[in-house]
Amino acid sequence: MNFSDYQTMKFERRGRILTITFNQPEKLNSFAGRAHTELSRVFSDVVEDADSDIIVLTGAGRAFSAGGDIEHMQWLRDNPPAFYQAVREAKRIVTSMLECDKPIIAKVNGDAIGLGSTVAVFCDVIFAAEQARFGDPHNNVGLMSGDGGQIMWPYLIGYARAKHYLFTGEKLSARQACDMGLINGVLPAAELDAYVDAYADRLAAMPVQSLRWSKSTINVPLRQMAASMMDVGMAYENVSSLTEDHQEAINAFREKRKPKFAGR
Repeated sequence: MNFSDYQTMKFERRGRILTITFNQPEKLNSFAGRAHTELSRVFSDVVEDADSDIIVLTGAGRAFSAGGDIEHMQWLRDNPPAFYQAVREAKRIVTSMLECDKPIIAKVNGDAIGLGSTVAVFCDVIFAAEQARFGDPHNNVGLMSGDGGQIMWPYLIGYARAKHYLFTGEKLSARQACDMGLINGVLPAAELDAYVDAYADRLAAMPVQSLRWSKSTINVPLRQMAASMMDVGMAYENVSSLTEDHQEAINAFREKRKPKFAGR
């Protein structure tokens, strides 16, 4: 795997464990432009990496990932071909995570919001620092959560709860997320690294082939759901990006006021 191809992530090997760190702390590791493109191909590269068996995913700085970027949303709205590229990349992010047969451990060091939360919950095992929050506020900016949240949130916490959180964008604390079954565990920030290291070591000591085949089998229904839902979800997200309400959300963010949605 050629790590030099990536500018928005850094990589560290520890034995057969590969840690991938989203490395734009000044942007709260948001996925826009090159970061989104790199995210869409990193798991395809990782699955072919001969020197790793276990993957750990985390963020630099105080966030795991803040998800989208409001100015980039405006640019995508104004450039339909670029939005279509982002649609294709979003589909690849989800499918490549589900197709990667190496266990992926999310080490959620801080907030995981929007696409950040989607990436976290598409990991196989998720551990979070107690100050981390999870949320998918697509609807708050006039967008449909088509980039994968509509698949994993209902699958993990049930449809009634998932609809509430996807409708409202309300954030969950790490403890709430754990209690609901969205993530596997929550720890004090000072203990997160050591705990995840020990867990990764535990998996790395197990039979590699059976681990991979277990993941591949467990993910069959998720891959089927992704195949049936991602095109629809991203089509709706594309359409919603062209609405007046989405533009109003962008304007309100820039002007530091509450948006006034008109249903158009």
